[in-house]
Amino acid sequence: MPSTEETTAENGQPEQFDLFSNAEQTMVEIAASTPPCGRFSNFVVYVDESGDHGMQTVDPNYPMFVLAFCIFHKRYYCEKVVPALQKFKFNHFGHDHVVLHEHEIRKEKGEFKFHSRKQKQEFIGQLTEIIAVSNFILVSCVIDKARLRDRDELPSNPYHLALGFCLETLHEFLQEKNQDDALTHVVVECRGAKEDKDLELEFRRICDGANRLNRRLPFEIIFADKKTNSTGLQLADLVARPVGLHVLRPQQENRAFDVLKRKFFCCGGREKVGEGYENWGLKIYPAPESERPR
Repeated sequence: MPSTEETTAENGQPEQFDLFSNAEQTMVEIAASTPPCGRFSNFVVYVDESGDHGMQTVDPNYPMFVLAFCIFHKRYYCEKVVPALQKFKFNHFGHDHVVLHEHEIRKEKGEFKFHSRKQKQEFIGQLTEIIAVSNFILVSCVIDKARLRDRDELPSNPYHLALGFCLETLHEFLQEKNQDDALTHVVVECRGAKEDKDLELEFRRICDGANRLNRRLPFEIIFADKKTNSTGLQLADLVARPVGLHVLRPQQENRAFDVLKRKFFCCGGREKVGEGYENWGLKIYPAPESERPR
């Protein structure tokens, strides 16, 4: 019988994880650049957006389109992040079938009709704490649609622009972790038949070599139904808007962004978390006049 560390699946590929072990994973261990076991990388990516990607109309109050990639180490995600969010749901709702949506929480719709301001503050405070203590890497692109429209006579699709940056940066992160030759899955929410088809075509075009790196990217897109109760997708949904608000109004207090800025992929590694993420983990396009792209 093979040991738990060398379990082999029916297809002959070694299994990434022993199903019944629950070894403690420290943040240092998760960050270690260990090659993947088998053909899949050790990381999974969950994606969500904030704002409208269309260019026909631009909301003057929020002229932003934000794409956020939340990158999780799979074992840490399974053993730490998912249980934490499940326990949070049981504590607040008595069951775990509620799907968290930032818009509904903010507007107090559906399941999120709070009895008092104190209850809402406690709910948001605990949810923010889960995000704060969870170990994941954030890569995001913010498209200023108003500036893009003013600059370009025929502006590109904001979603496609943001997708290109995020995929390129994802590849750079995976290179750093010795994972760039293994297959990494990128999970997105379904938005509609036409939108999904267009997105898949653009995703494959970028991965086939139409990118700044001029190389094939080993990524596969997975479309998830909007009702899917995915921990990763729900966390991605919660982080996108605070990033957009920070770019739109950088001087305004934004406690959510204060937490998120420590998650961004940055140029200084773990010693520089919360610094040096501009034009690395966070891309603003078109770039402000004061910034130069790396």
